Amino acid sequence: MAQILNGNLVRDQIKAECRPRVTRFIAKAGRAPGLAVVLVGDNSASAVYVRNKTKTAEEVGLHHETITRDASLTTEGLLAIIAELNARGDIDGILIQLPLPAHIDSQKALLSVAPEKDVDGFHPYNVGLLSTGRPGLRPCTPSGVIEILKRYEIPIAGRNAVVVGRSDIVGKPMAMLLLQENATVTICHSRTRDLPAMCRAAEILVAAIGRTAMITTDYIQPGAVVIDVGMNTVRTREEAERVFDAAKLADFDKRGSLLVGDVHPGDMARVASAYTPVPGGVGPLTIALLMRNTIEAAERRVGL
Repeated sequence: MAQILNGNLVRDQIKAECRPRVTRFIAKAGRAPGLAVVLVGDNSASAVYVRNKTKTAEEVGLHHETITRDASLTTEGLLAIIAELNARGDIDGILIQLPLPAHIDSQKALLSVAPEKDVDGFHPYNVGLLSTGRPGLRPCTPSGVIEILKRYEIPIAGRNAVVVGRSDIVGKPMAMLLLQENATVTICHSRTRDLPAMCRAAEILVAAIGRTAMITTDYIQPGAVVIDVGMNTVRTREEAERVFDAAKLADFDKRGSLLVGDVHPGDMARVASAYTPVPGGVGPLTIALLMRNTIEAAERRVGL
């Protein structure tokens, strides 16, 4: 029977490890590490994510601020907010909640965050540190994948790893982190020829493509470890019938929608040796790693 890799359990371990580091930092610096989250517009999903981030920051003892502006904010207005946060000594981490309204230049905003406060790990400076194997702030979701593999004592070194997806946020940094753990890494994407065959070569398969339950039995080597980074919402009965078993269908009929990853959940459970469920797999680790990044950024700034 496949092993379920419980992201909630690993999240709680990371949060427990953060608290004594916060205590030590307060004793050294006379203040808690500070995290500022900037939320622009009225995206309901973003608002939920921000509430979860601030709740977790409270739990681990961080100073946290949420700066909200309506969708009329201009790029220049956002840059002014970021410049003020860059200059503040009590703020160690800055997170710009994405997506931003369409009229705002997201790239310009992300590039304006001071690299030492870039707790998302998106700034080219931090990407360069990652690509050259130097210490720095790492993107939270790919770091969470490495954490879950290590804490479940799943070997990485020498194994064939396939990452499906080449985004700057997950796919590319995921490949680099796996390389640093001495895996042999292949990146696949929409132009990959014979994608199922490429995926079947994977002993560790990481799906990060944003397509509902696209990865099925044809893509999974029996006994592979499958990490599902996707987070998609199933809203129609027809799609639900393709993805879910009878028990989950009843749940769908009751709720009207359900979350599912990029990997077909039933196929993953049948074929893999271990896998991350959706929800409850990689997702919970992203916020936990954001807290750890904030603490690490603060420690570097005061020389801890």
